Amino acid sequence: MVTFNKFTFVHKTLYALCGLGLFLLASKPASASTSSIIIDAESGDILSSSNADELRYPASLTKVMTLYITFDALNKGIIKLDDDLKVSRHAANMAPSRLGLRAGGTVKVKTCIEALIVKSANDCATVLAENLGYSEKNFAQTMTKVAKELGMKNTTFRNANGLPNKAQKTTARDMALLAAAMYHHFPQYYKLFSLKKFTYQGKTIYTHNNILKTFEGADGMKTGFTNAAGFNIITSAQRDGHRVIAVTMGHNTAKARDRYVANMMEKGLKRLALNDRIKDSNMYASLESNKVIKEESTTQTASVSTKDKASDWEAPAPQAENEAEDDAQWGIQVGAFSNYSKARNYALKIKSEAKKLASNPIDIEPVANGSAIIYRSKIVGMEKSTADKACQNLKRKNKSCIVVAIKNDNPLLLANSQY
Repeated sequence: MVTFNKFTFVHKTLYALCGLGLFLLASKPASASTSSIIIDAESGDILSSSNADELRYPASLTKVMTLYITFDALNKGIIKLDDDLKVSRHAANMAPSRLGLRAGGTVKVKTCIEALIVKSANDCATVLAENLGYSEKNFAQTMTKVAKELGMKNTTFRNANGLPNKAQKTTARDMALLAAAMYHHFPQYYKLFSLKKFTYQGKTIYTHNNILKTFEGADGMKTGFTNAAGFNIITSAQRDGHRVIAVTMGHNTAKARDRYVANMMEKGLKRLALNDRIKDSNMYASLESNKVIKEESTTQTASVSTKDKASDWEAPAPQAENEAEDDAQWGIQVGAFSNYSKARNYALKIKSEAKKLASNPIDIEPVANGSAIIYRSKIVGMEKSTADKACQNLKRKNKSCIVVAIKNDNPLLLANSQY
């Protein structure tokens, strides 16, 4: 049996995301008009948007954050796919849609993940929350904290499944950012959002996400509906090397929602094919963080093909604690700064001046210094001998640096100097 009452593992992973200032605070309540946004998943360029900062009820889009935290726990080896999770009476009594779990029983982590994606099972969402967070209230607090650290400034969670709660609010922009974080941070799990069915107790359960069936290139992510929220969807699609992430919320019917988002994605993909972009309108560029930029982590370098069978999935092996001793687990620390932006910009400057470092990722490490936080600026992903040589070359140019072994506590690194 696996239960946890703390979330230090999430806090460590996302600690570098403090101080974000991405979006204007939306002050209006959820309204009858729809909200939408579509972005280039790779660059973060906004291709179009409408009422993207309008506060709305997320409904089952909430479950994407529940899964984000679950995948983080899997990634660290804190839980495993075949772990048995206890089903409480509270979880078993969740309103539909649900898998039909029985109080006092158990359910596998893998089953809960599949049930959230395919069936949008509220009971399984609560099971994950309770087993990871001791109580659903505690888990929701962590969800909100993670949202803020990802830059989702207008999002507040009160439960793990999206059932009605007047205080549970988000925006289309925030949901697009969450989808982008899921895509970039957990590519090994992202293919699961293309699941069209799964089997539980001998019964095959099929998705009601019709976009997966009707839109060429669609491969995720999540639908949602409550009476107060209307019909919502986060979805993504790829064609000819381009990928879009689209969100639309507040529609009167599922068919209207699906038509609208399909039209959005069709136009967005055509714009990308023509290289027709909106200048200076970007979801990622203003983030003072390396978390939602396309990265090449030492634990996540392999690209995920949507042609893989989503039903034949397994979690990757958790990262070994001594992995910092591996060949490519060295780097050079080039400075320490009072804020994240200065640390990142200086590392980018060093990379631009030292051409041999141009393809290496950046790691900005926040470190407590009394009551303050300092940010260590590092260029990483090297063998020890390469790091030694790079630091020597910088010192010849009167640039300070030290060679450091890299621990993968923050495995999601900024790989592209253009950002």
